[in-house]
Amino acid sequence: MSDNQHVTKSARVLAVVNQKGGVGKTTTAVNLATAIALAGRDVLVVDADPQGNLSSGVGLKGARAEGGTVYEALLTDGAPESFVLATQVERLSLMPADRGLAGAEIEMVPLPGREQRLRRVLDPLRARFDDIIIDCPPSLGLLTLNGLVAADAVLIPLHCEYFALEGLADLVSTMRRVRGALNPGLEIEGVLLTMYDDRTNLGQQVARDVREFFKEKVFDTIIPRNVRLGEAPSHGIPGVTYDPRSRGAAAYRALATELLARRAAQALPARP
Repeated sequence: MSDNQHVTKSARVLAVVNQKGGVGKTTTAVNLATAIALAGRDVLVVDADPQGNLSSGVGLKGARAEGGTVYEALLTDGAPESFVLATQVERLSLMPADRGLAGAEIEMVPLPGREQRLRRVLDPLRARFDDIIIDCPPSLGLLTLNGLVAADAVLIPLHCEYFALEGLADLVSTMRRVRGALNPGLEIEGVLLTMYDDRTNLGQQVARDVREFFKEKVFDTIIPRNVRLGEAPSHGIPGVTYDPRSRGAAAYRALATELLARRAAQALPARP
């Protein structure tokens, strides 16, 4: 085996998905990616949401790579590397988006293999990164479908509120259809409880309900409601680096550690 083969990477692609807005999806994508990068891994975050909040969250609002944004990545045949930008965080790269991406939902409809446009862009980049994290929009439209088809696994953030589980049946059913027709290997990486307030009975009840429903798929790490995480995007800095000592930053570092430890455990051969 040559030296080059020793260093070849093979990124795991993770889609952060929940069709409900306001559940901490982009906050999770930004901070989990940053925490993994700070742990010494090469990470690419893909902003697949026309709101472009992920791009803003790493300080690159309105930025375009040499080849353009995710919009051009989906609709042209540019080299995948030409859509990637470096961020202020070492080892963290971004495929940016802006509001122009909203048009892609309609423009992709007549294209051949429309559900696989993002996979076509990301697959060649697997050799360059250890992890690729896609921030999907809060809907189950064609952009989210592209995220699910491109991904190896899904991370579902759930807001600890009364209607947390409502609508999840739709997401699970969409995943089932994607597995059946387009991406048989798609799995649930984990369910993440976000915006948790341990002072309320409701938060504790929702956490119990979610663990009962998803069992061991629920991460032990819980993301607390945290002012510093909310402030960070307005400064264009991930919460993990904006205030590293905050409870929110500590929680996302713990999540990164737990996620990587789970993967390492799954990769071990089973004992005879």
